[in-house]
Amino acid sequence: MKYIIILGDGMSDRPIESLGGKTPLMVADTPNIDSLSKRGRCGKFVTVQPDMPPGSAVANLSVLGYDPALVFAGRGVLEAASMGVELEYSDLAMRCNLICVENRKIKNHSAGHISTAESRQLIDTLNKELGSEIIEFYPGVSYRHLFVLKNGSDAISCTPPHDVPGTDFSDVMINPFKPEGNGTAALLNILILKSQEILKDHPVNLQRIAEGKDPANSVWFWSPGHKPQMKTLTELYGIKGAVISAVDLVKGLGIYAGMDVIEVEGATGLYDTNYEGKAQAAINALRGDYDFVYLHVEATDEAGHEGDVDLKIRTIEYLDRRVVRFIIEETDKMKEEVAIAITPDHGTPCDVRTHVHDPVPFLIYHPGENPDDVTSYDETSTEGGSYGTIEGNAFIRALLNR
Repeated sequence: MKYIIILGDGMSDRPIESLGGKTPLMVADTPNIDSLSKRGRCGKFVTVQPDMPPGSAVANLSVLGYDPALVFAGRGVLEAASMGVELEYSDLAMRCNLICVENRKIKNHSAGHISTAESRQLIDTLNKELGSEIIEFYPGVSYRHLFVLKNGSDAISCTPPHDVPGTDFSDVMINPFKPEGNGTAALLNILILKSQEILKDHPVNLQRIAEGKDPANSVWFWSPGHKPQMKTLTELYGIKGAVISAVDLVKGLGIYAGMDVIEVEGATGLYDTNYEGKAQAAINALRGDYDFVYLHVEATDEAGHEGDVDLKIRTIEYLDRRVVRFIIEETDKMKEEVAIAITPDHGTPCDVRTHVHDPVPFLIYHPGENPDDVTSYDETSTEGGSYGTIEGNAFIRALLNR
């Protein structure tokens, strides 16, 4: 048997007043996902323990069966792996967002979803102005970039910018939580302030302002860590895997897990991503040498961060019609049976616009297995599923029948 996880990042939510107390998953038209619910078994999954940050890195590690408390080393190291940046064990890697600050407050975490072409110009300028033998910025995709500080300390407390929209940036700057983090925290805060001076009059930002767009007028550092050590999925489960994602973090996690990264043209991480291309790439991988495919779609998470309920509903329906339907149709034709799982990594409720610790709904369909009584896929219906509420590596083991 082969296996695929279709992961709708941040897809689950909380009841929304404007939806009559329902969630986007409850309101969205998802006949294909619901059909798998009827054919499979469902439950709720605690992907983030209360003492861990509810970010995508921790949650996706849990989905793949890893213990984040043992292997999580920050988002930066995962994104470095995806970008092909070789790290020494003493290097501190961090996510570096380009954000928009307005009247000293963090307006958004993405500088209005700045384009990759624009952001690369800004990162190049920051490297010229602030880079050194120990400091380097690496351009990524859209607002998501990488920062590496040689011999930096991870004894620092950082705030993800998507957690604090509307907050005065000076209230959430970097703080050390041990004495050895003092120097690193002070340096990073200086770089944030210097970046604001450098970026405010940059031609890219002046043009964005003229066009009525948010300027990318500050960097923001978060999720620090050093190079992790973790076993691959082949070592753990004897499977050969591939990861399909537009997000460097998820691709980097896949690399550390021993999976091959399959790039898809037009994969953006937003609602306009190439859903069909991702679905086709997943089927090609399953028809080829891969036992396992991790198909990650970011769009639902971004809609949650924007607090855009209508967009979140639409992106859930896109996932259903443009990915899940094709996966079902094509795997049904394959000679070798394919088990299909659908889950978010975490919830990103539109009302709070950030990640939460809430258990997420999941379904697992094994061809020929007796289904449970769940007939639709959402946060409430799956509570009655036969898996109950699970945590740890129970999800991946249930999918792989291990």
